Parts: sequence; C-alpha cells; structure tokens
Amino acid sequence: MGKGCHLQSKPPYSSGGEIQGSCTMGRKRGKILCELVASDRIATPPAVDGTARPAWLVGCTYGFIIEKIWMKKDKDVWLHKKKQSLVYWRRVFSTQVEMMLSGQTSMGCVLVILVFLLNIGSLIIYFVNLAEAEELKIYFPASILYVDTGFNAFFLLYFGLRFVATDDKLRFWLELNSLVDFFTIPPVFISYYLKRSCLGLRFLRALRLLELPRILQFLRITKNNYSIKLSKLFAVFISTWLTAAGFIHLVENNGDPWAQPANSQSLSYFKCMYLVMMTMSTVGYGDVVVQTALGRTFIIFFIIGGLVLFANFIPEVVEIVESHKSYKSSYEVVSGKNFIVVCGNITLESVTMFLRDFLLQDKGNVCTEILFLGESLPSLELEAVFKCYSAYTTFFYGSALNSEDLRRVGMESANACLILADVHAPQPYTEDTSNIMRVLSIKNHYPNTRVILQIIQSCNKVYLPNIPNWDWRTGDSIICFAELKLGFIAQSCLVPGLSALLTNLFIVKEDTERKRKDLKDKMLLEEKDYKVMTFQLSNDFADMTFIEVCRLCFVKLNLVLLGIELKFGSQGESAILINPSAQIKLHRNTVGFFIAHSLAEVKRAQFYCGACHSDIQDPEQIEKCQCKSRLHSKPFSEKLKFCGEPQVADGEPAKSNSLEVLPPWSSVNGGFDGQGENSRVILDSTGMFHKCDPVPLQEALLSCKDQAALNLQNHILVCVFGDANSSLIGLQDFVMPLRASNFLYCELKDIVFLGSLEYLRREWKFIQHFPKLWLFSGSALSCADLRAVNVQDCAACAILSSNTTASSNPSLVDTESILATLNIRSVQDAVFRARALGNQSQPCYKRIPITTELKSSTNAHFINQTSSSNSKIPQQDQLSTTGAPAGAIFSDSFLNSLLSMTYYNHHILALLQTLVTSRTGPALGEQLLEEGSRLRGSPDSMNHNASQVRCKLALLPLSRRLLTGDLQEDSFGDVYCRALDLFGILCFGLYRLMEEPNPYKNRFVIARPASDLKMLSTDLLFCVVPFNVATTGDL
Repeated sequence: MGKGCHLQSKPPYSSGGEIQGSCTMGRKRGKILCELVASDRIATPPAVDGTARPAWLVGCTYGFIIEKIWMKKDKDVWLHKKKQSLVYWRRVFSTQVEMMLSGQTSMGCVLVILVFLLNIGSLIIYFVNLAEAEELKIYFPASILYVDTGFNAFFLLYFGLRFVATDDKLRFWLELNSLVDFFTIPPVFISYYLKRSCLGLRFLRALRLLELPRILQFLRITKNNYSIKLSKLFAVFISTWLTAAGFIHLVENNGDPWAQPANSQSLSYFKCMYLVMMTMSTVGYGDVVVQTALGRTFIIFFIIGGLVLFANFIPEVVEIVESHKSYKSSYEVVSGKNFIVVCGNITLESVTMFLRDFLLQDKGNVCTEILFLGESLPSLELEAVFKCYSAYTTFFYGSALNSEDLRRVGMESANACLILADVHAPQPYTEDTSNIMRVLSIKNHYPNTRVILQIIQSCNKVYLPNIPNWDWRTGDSIICFAELKLGFIAQSCLVPGLSALLTNLFIVKEDTERKRKDLKDKMLLEEKDYKVMTFQLSNDFADMTFIEVCRLCFVKLNLVLLGIELKFGSQGESAILINPSAQIKLHRNTVGFFIAHSLAEVKRAQFYCGACHSDIQDPEQIEKCQCKSRLHSKPFSEKLKFCGEPQVADGEPAKSNSLEVLPPWSSVNGGFDGQGENSRVILDSTGMFHKCDPVPLQEALLSCKDQAALNLQNHILVCVFGDANSSLIGLQDFVMPLRASNFLYCELKDIVFLGSLEYLRREWKFIQHFPKLWLFSGSALSCADLRAVNVQDCAACAILSSNTTASSNPSLVDTESILATLNIRSVQDAVFRARALGNQSQPCYKRIPITTELKSSTNAHFINQTSSSNSKIPQQDQLSTTGAPAGAIFSDSFLNSLLSMTYYNHHILALLQTLVTSRTGPALGEQLLEEGSRLRGSPDSMNHNASQVRCKLALLPLSRRLLTGDLQEDSFGDVYCRALDLFGILCFGLYRLMEEPNPYKNRFVIARPASDLKMLSTDLLFCVVPFNVATTGDL
C-alpha cells in the first residue's frame, strides 16, 4: 500500500460513524494517531491471517482506546475536585455557623439573643402548664401549645446548627445545652401529638438562664467587672433554684416508680421553691418536707452543693453592692474645703508611705481631704488603712484616663492632682508613659488643675512640655527619681555626707532623741529641727547684695539664707540662685530660701524694717511694723549687673592662702588658652556643662594593661550592675552634676564606670560627649577588677543597680550592691594594712567614702556593722535620717516624701533640684529637654553669665583665715561670718568626727549648727562656694 493512499480512497473520519460521540480531546488524539500510522511512523500490526490491515482502521482503534483511557482519568480528577470542593464549602459553612453561634457577627448576636428569649418564653409556658395542672383556676388559650411547639422546633434547628459547627462531636452530646435539649424538646412534641400538656423535664429550661451574663454583654448592659460578676452570680443562683424546685416538684407529685402504694404528695411549684430556699439557707423550718426516696436522695446531695452556693453567693453579692455603692459614688465638693486627688500606683505600700509623709508635713493638723482614685479594687489590707484614716481619706474606683471618673472625684475643684509612680516597675518606660497619659487626660479636661507627677527616667520628661496647658509657673511639677537619686549620689562623691545633710534639711525629721542619748556634747542638739523653708523677703532688702542680706539675716534674725528666686522676662520665668555673687542686687518681693526651725522664724525676714528693728538684739522681738517702706525697686535692667570680681564688705578683693580666688571665667566658649588638652573643651549650648567631641567606645575602654588604668588617681569609681536586658539607669544624670561648668576643667575628676560591657555600651551613646570618662569591663564582685581600676586610690566610690529585681524577697533585691560594698571595703582595708606594714609612720587610715544605692532601705543593716558592741560611739545609722551612715547609703524610699513636700511648697523642690543637678530652674530644664538630652557646642556669640556664676557645693576644712586666732574661742557663728565676708562662702552644716574610739575616722552630720557651737580643728564645713573660688586644698 502506498503512502497516503488511504487519504484518497477513504478518509478516516469521513463516514462520521464510529467515534463521532467521543470527546474532543479523545478525537484529537485519535486523529493524531491515524496520521502517524498513515505516515508509517507507527508500525501497523498484521492481521491474524498475515495480511496487512488498513492504516485508517488501526488509527481509529488506537484513538478509541486512548480516548477511553483519558476519559476515565478526567472523571477521576473531576470526582476528586468535587470532593475537595465539598470539603471546602463544608468548612466554610461550619466556620460561618460557628461565628454566628458565638455572636461574632450581627446576625449571630440576633440569633443568640432570640434563642435566649425563646427559652425564657418556653420556661414561662412551662409555668403556665404548671398552673393548669395544679388547678389554680387559671385558664389559658389552647393555642399556647402551638406556640410552644414552634419554639421547640426552632430549638431543634438551633441544635442542628450547633452540631454542624462543633468539631468534637462526642463532646457535643455531653454539653449542658445539649442535655437540656434532649430532655425538653421531646416532651413538647409529645404534648402536641397527644393534644394535652406533658410537663416531663421541661423545668430544665431554667438552666438556659446561665446564658444571661453573655446576653447582657451583647446588649452592652453590663460593662464593668462589678455588673458582669453580679449578673453571673444571679444567673447561677436563680437557675439552680428553679431547676432544683422543678425536680422536687416532679418526683414528689409522681412518687417513686417502684413504690406500692404510691408515696406521692401534692406539692405546688411555689412550695418546692420555698423548700429549696429553706434548704440552701440552712434554716429548714420543716413545714414542707419530701417523702419520696428520689426526693430525699436528691436533697442529700443538694444540701452539700446548695450550702456552698448560698454561703458564697450572699457575701459576694453584699460585697459587690456595697463596694459599688461606695467606690463608684461621686465626691460632693464643698466650697472652701481643700482636697487633693491621688492616682497612679495605688498600692498598700505607696498609700501607707504617702499618708505618713503627708501627715508629717501637716504635723497632725489635717485640713486637706485626700481622694484616692485607684484602677483596681483595694485589698483587705488597703481597706483597713483607709478605714484607719477615714476622717480625711476616701477611695474611688476609676481611672484618671476616664473623663467620667475625673468628674466623679471633682478634679476641676481639686487643689492638686498627685500621680504616684511605681519605682520598682520592671518596665520604667511603660510606667512613665502611663503616668504621662494620665497627665494628658487631666489637662485636656481640666487645664487649670495643678498636677504633681512622679516619673522614673529623666529621658521621659521630654514629653511633658508638649502637653497643652502644662505650666510649671502655675505649680505643675515633675519629680524625677533617676535625676534626683543620681544627682544625690554624684554630689555625695564630691561632698561626702551631703545626702544625709540634705535629707535632714529637706525631707525626713531627724531623730534627735536617739542622738541625745548617745552624744555627750549637748550643744550639738539644740532643741530644734531645722528645715528649708521659703518666704518673701522684706522690701528693705531691695538693692542690697545677697551677701549683705545673708549676713544681716544670720546676725539679726538667726536665719541662714541659702538663695533667692530671681524672676525675669515677660513670661514669668524664674531662676533659683544659690549664694549669688555681689553683682546681683535684690529687688522688691524677692522670695528667699531659709534654713529655720519654724515658719514664725522665717516671717521675721519679711517683717524686718531697717528703721524700726535696727537696734533690736533679740530676734523674737522682731514683729510687723506699721511704717511704710522707704525703698523702691529699680528698673529691671539694673537687677542683673555683672562686674569684674566679687567684693567683700570692705571693698577689697577676697584672697586666701588656702582658697584660691580666680578672676572671672572668661572662657565661656571653651577658651582655656594655654592649658594644652583643655583648649578643645567647650560648653554645651546652655553654658552649664562641660562638653567634648564624641569619644568612641574603644578609646574610652580601659584594660588591665593600659597605662591610663595604672595611673588612675583621685578618681571617682562607679560600679554598675546591669546586663544587656536591664532597663537603663540613666548614667547621664550621674555625670552631668560632675561636669557642671561651675567647676574648672582642672577640677573635674576622672570617672571610671566598672560593669558589664554590654550594658555600658547601651549607656555610652548618652554620655560620650562628656570629658574624662572611662569604661572598664568587669564586676565590682571581683577583687582583681577592683585593683585594676585602683579602687584604693579613688576619691569616692558609688554603687548603682539597675531596675531589674532578681528576687521577690525584699531582703535579696540588693544582694549584688551589698556584696560589692563589702568587697570594696575589704580590698581597701587589705591595701591599707599592706601599706602600714611597709611604713610604720603611715598616717591614720581614712576610709574612702562609698555611696551604695539600695532598692529597699531595710537592707541597710547588712552594710552597717557595729565596730564594737560595748562602744559608746553613736553609730552613724542612728544619726542619719535614712537609717544608714551619713553619705553611705541611698534608698529610693525617701524620694517619695518629696511629693507631699512639693504640694505644700513647689519652690523647695526647685531648690533641691538646683542643688543636686546644678541647674537653675524649670525653664532651663525645659531647654535641656528640647535638645534631646544631647550636649552641643555653643556658638561663639552666646553669652551664659547667669549659668556660669552658679555656686558649687564643697566640703572645706577650717583655714587660718576663718579663725580669729584661738580655736577654742571660735564658734560656728564666727566662722560663718568670716567665710561670708572674706570669700563669699556660705556655710550651712558641719561634718564632725565621731567620739573615740573611732578607728575608721567616721563622721556624722550636723545640719545648721547653733551659732555658739564651738569649732574643732578636725571639723569640715558644708559650704556653697562661689564659682570663681577654686577649692584646691586637700579636703
């Protein structure tokens, strides 16, 4: 057969017979096979008799076979896809039904509420049938049976939807709602079939009342914990009560099935409810009792469960109702009555500490009511505290973030709102931002309300000036724990004992009774406790220099004047100036800061009149006179005048052999000409702090082999405990007081930070702009690391701890700090003994001051060890208000006292911040915050005279120029006047050696010594030194 003959004689698909009904794909494949056979590309198998078969027949056969095979495969694929589609749509349907039944959609909420209402309707129909069965002569229409049947038909549909939506089919049959449907739906259909009521177990519909709390939440009727909890209690109680009554009614009216004769009794449903209530309440009158065995068996188990339910239900309901009534009420504002609102961290510890400090400030005469606004219900212990102080404390449940709660506590009429912070919060940033949001809420609704806020980290203060209506001029204040705490510790490194002195003067009452028992010199304990107070100065002091006013107040009024508040600008800006130079003249209505015993003493400074009181010697005789002031205030341009150098009373420049008086600081812009490396040191944009170019971490990192580490002398060692995950302490707040511009560059001490490198790396980016800072990777618990940083030759040592608490036990939270303190003391003592053995003429040992930060002040006894059990030396922990050696321990707890103090006088907080942070007022603080806590170089055109003339704190020895000649005749008053007249130095405390035996030469603090107190040669003076007096002597 020739090629292609079959195409001419008989086309393969021309007949249209055999495979016309095949699918398109099969037809195409068959056609392709025919063409391949016709072209001899596929061999044609011979017939049985050996003759050749036509090519078209073979092609059609092959095509038919392939078509059938592919059709079968297509059918299998189609069936598989159909099955997958069914599974998918079934899952979609199940998910939608489940969402609908859970009330997550609007249709679902409607369905759930409808089912609940129909259950209530079905339960009511059950009670109707009961009334008919008990022959109460109450007749209802017969159509009620059809209504009940329709309800249960809907329940049956709902049952099916629940079954489809559930994943665990077996568990579904054992659910409470399923069991209720099993026993309640069939009796209704039987009733419909028999055309008469059938009670059965239809009383179980009462169990669907357990859904009531959920329905009330859907309808947003219950929104708080009180209402939700109360609705749950009532739902459980009522459903249990009605169900138990229905079961007793069933068994008592039908009797035991096996009992012959029948032991049934006719009990109405109301009597069954009465019986259940008497049983649950344990009253048990006995007038109604059960007779059947089933009823008695049920009562046995029901008494146990019902008693527990009833015993818990009544107290909880009473508690909820009473607490809701008292804690959710509104405060009734009374005109003329003072009250404050305290919110934030309302706990047993914070409330107890606040009330103690607040009452101490009021000295027992409480004329201000305290409203506590807590976001959680008080514990039993806290409730007991509120009851003890119920005369002037009230607790309200609510949040400062809710405008309705602010209205309830009368925030608009409150004298102030005080916001407490949790100092030991594991996340300080979260705690601070939460309190800042409370401030924002208060200021948005009541812009004129004064707010006093506690925050933990100083970096979070930047958000507060951005809050509308926040104004420090109206008394809004920020108490930053990190700023004050680290400022105290930093100043204690330069002035040992300063923290105890300032604590005595500003915060805690000194325990003079205990000191009186131990000290022999009763002159140390004048019958007064001195505090820092503020009051307006007399207008007779206008145009006088601060030194002149200070001397007059001390000699004539027996008052120590620390500083003044200088107001300037059109916006009411002010600056706190402590011991300002003679170039600044006082003007009228100037506020002064005094160290005094009582407010009556301070008022003498306002009553003083040069014409009437110049001849009076007794300060107590100075009273308000009736004459008019002869002085008038000068123009504002004359209030600030900066001259060449300070002048003393006689007009001669102050000079001394022991204290170097320098010319005015001309290096405002980093001049320091001729001082080598100091020439590149500049000041920040405010002129208040030394600054340098950013130092890379590796250049500041010391090692044991570095020559710089070996040559460290008279430096400040800071031991830091923290890791890569610890919250930041904020070392910038520690460094800034030590790098204040009122110190000459040569007076700056090297600061060495010893701690984990991972932690120090995180802090370094905030302090890399400060000069003379070094890092050492190690631990204060290692003696080798302490020797590597020359701890024995340091000027002072500070131990800081991160906010991470490793233990919930208060006695163990300070473990690392305590062990580090003891370790440093051990290393210092070992070095001292080794030096003493090599040099018998070694001078008496002087213990290097160590300031340790403790999270819990109760752990101070682990550090303060009694040197001798039979010694009559007063231990330093008895002389310090913090329960620790003077300047040795610093605890966060005493900073809480600042809140009450600030409420009564916010100027005191500003003065304290000025002393410990080297800033001059809130206005400058806001300027520093606007810079993002980063130091920047100041342009050459800027002049910062007011910033540079700040005084500095110092601890000075007695010099010959301060003594009249015979030391035995010199008193503190004599030294005070001579230091003020000759050098412009203001003395306000003593640091005196303890009585012998005192091998470690420990000292104690005397705040505001009496004027006639005799001085000792070993005494050290707490002083405020002018900016241009260099304290270069060995202190």
